Amino acid sequence: MYKRSKFNQELIEKGKVYSPEEAITIIQSFQKPKFDESVEVHFKLGINPAKTEQQVRGSADLPNGTGKEIKIAVFSDDPLKIKEAKEAGALITGGESLIEEIRSGKATVTFDVAVATPDMMIKLAKIAKILGPRGLMPNPKNETVTLKVAEAIEKLKKGKVSFKNDKGGNIHMAIGKVSFTKEQLVENYESAKKAIERTKPEGVKGKFIRSIFLSSTMGKGLKIL
Repeated sequence: MYKRSKFNQELIEKGKVYSPEEAITIIQSFQKPKFDESVEVHFKLGINPAKTEQQVRGSADLPNGTGKEIKIAVFSDDPLKIKEAKEAGALITGGESLIEEIRSGKATVTFDVAVATPDMMIKLAKIAKILGPRGLMPNPKNETVTLKVAEAIEKLKKGKVSFKNDKGGNIHMAIGKVSFTKEQLVENYESAKKAIERTKPEGVKGKFIRSIFLSSTMGKGLKIL
């Protein structure tokens, strides 16, 4: 592992700001571990994360997907919506009984994203402390609170990813796998960046995106802004 890290570090020119294409080429040249790493983009934002009005949350449609099979849960008490969700490929479906199972610990949280019909949001408050820290609470801003359940699932499976800033004012997002082509990763990166730019809060003055780094899951970061 040390030899791999040293080899990879030598491919990076200290202090250089790379183009996305250059950074991805280097990431794909790294010595790799025994699994297909994700390619990640890290945005440092010029926001005050302590201010509610400056919180950044949204979603990005990655045209080439993330390379990850997404496990989707759908919360609804409507049998027709549950049927629609199952047919669209939801792994877990249910209403109040599922919420109670999660709340009591009888059901474990094994899904990557949750979709809910609007009427379920007040009921999901019972498990907000469980879903919230995992970033799994459905939210209208990332279109996971909807009556169009099948459409939401289809978008998620195609590469729709949600994001929100952390306590440090950063956003971290996986935009594909190292095994993707450079063109696919660049296209996904551009889509992610545009999605972030669209979420700039009105109260933020000055530069919104202060820096951007690209990296692989276990690799070094390369500055591209």
